[in-house]
Amino acid sequence: MDSARRSLLRGRQAITEFRPPWLRSPGSFTRECTRCDQCIEACPELILRPGDGGFPVVDFSRGECTFCGECTRYCEPGLFYQALDDNHRGWTHKAKVDERCLTYYGIMCRSCEDACEPAAIRFPLSAGTIPSPQLNIEACTGCGACIAPCPESAITMAQEGSP
Repeated sequence: MDSARRSLLRGRQAITEFRPPWLRSPGSFTRECTRCDQCIEACPELILRPGDGGFPVVDFSRGECTFCGECTRYCEPGLFYQALDDNHRGWTHKAKVDERCLTYYGIMCRSCEDACEPAAIRFPLSAGTIPSPQLNIEACTGCGACIAPCPESAITMAQEGSP
C-alpha cells in the first residue's frame, strides 16, 4: 500500500509517515504488520501512534525517539532488527530546516539547538545579524527532538539524500 497515492486519491495532501526504527524490510511492512499495537504500547516516549490504515508511525510532534528499542522487543511477527545491534541503523532520515525558520525573518530563536542533544544543530555567530541554524547532517541521528519545540514547524524529517 502506498499511503501517498492513497492520500492523493482521497484529495488529501500526501504526508510522509515514518515507521518505527530498525525495520527489517520497510517495503513489506504493511503486508506483514498485524497492527497489534504492541510496539505502540511499548514505546516509553509515546511517539508511536496508529497511522494511515492502522499501521504504526512515529509522530515527532509528541517528542523524540530515544532509540531505546522497546518497540522491537514486542513485535510478534518479528519485523525489526534487534535495536542494540550495531550493524543496523535505526533509520535513514535526518532533520531538515525549511524557510519558515524564524531566524530567516530576523527573529532570534534557538529552540531546536537547545533540544538537540547530539549538537547537530548549531547557530554560528555572525556579526550584525541573527544567526541561522546550521545542520551537521553527519551528527544528526534523526531522533526528532528538534521538531516539537520549533514554534513555526520549520523542521521536518526527510530521507537521507532527498532534497
